[in-house]
Amino acid sequence: MLLGKLLPMRVLAICHQRDAGPGIFADAIAAVGGELEQWFRAETDVPPADPASYDAVISFGGSMHADQEDEHGWLAAEKALLRQLLERGMPLLGVCLGAQLLSEAAGGDAHPAREPEIGWFEVEVTEEGAEDPLIGPLAPRFEAFDWHHYECGLPAHATVLARTPVCAQAFRVGEAAWGIQFHAEVSVADLEAWIDEYRDDADRDRAGPDPETLRGTTMPRMNAWNDLGRALCGRFLAAVARPGAAAPATFRPPSTPSSSSP
Repeated sequence: MLLGKLLPMRVLAICHQRDAGPGIFADAIAAVGGELEQWFRAETDVPPADPASYDAVISFGGSMHADQEDEHGWLAAEKALLRQLLERGMPLLGVCLGAQLLSEAAGGDAHPAREPEIGWFEVEVTEEGAEDPLIGPLAPRFEAFDWHHYECGLPAHATVLARTPVCAQAFRVGEAAWGIQFHAEVSVADLEAWIDEYRDDADRDRAGPDPETLRGTTMPRMNAWNDLGRALCGRFLAAVARPGAAAPATFRPPSTPSSSSP
């Protein structure tokens, strides 16, 4: 079955900053004739359309942390929205910060990891992940680009699909919602901006790699990494838009989600 036959499909991208948006996921959506609309959540409370009217919603990353609701008041509203979309069975994909917000919306939390992961890390696919439509083709392991200080404290009903020794790198909630901690979406241009900012503010990340070393080890890998990202996004679209398939099972999170860790 050709993926192009699954669409047209409208996808909402929830973006938290200008250099952390859909990246190469936009290529995958455009390749199958999909319509992508971006909502810069930190800049406006008004989405381009009712989020529930889309065929899928993807929440992306950002330099803010999931528990910084006092500094970024819209975080609480986005968690509430993701919870509502989960309850409706909306196909969802969370990336890095977006994955952490999805974890909270599902009844888990997000908290500081025991150490940051910035750069390239070997990720092991779990037995459950090997059977998953998004992560399965990456089994038994793959090298991923990460940039995070927090991790997802997953609810008991989430399925861990991939992990590093530090934390879960991919999970699924119900049948139509996934979170990935790694940055499968990042474009070369956005990553260059991240490294430039990191270089200029290196004191905050003393545990991380040297910025120029990071640039040198990363850029030669980006073509292959972007191919992996486009394919992963394509599998997400296919998994949630198969014609004739039964509607995704509705997931209902626990009535009282746990709060973020300080």
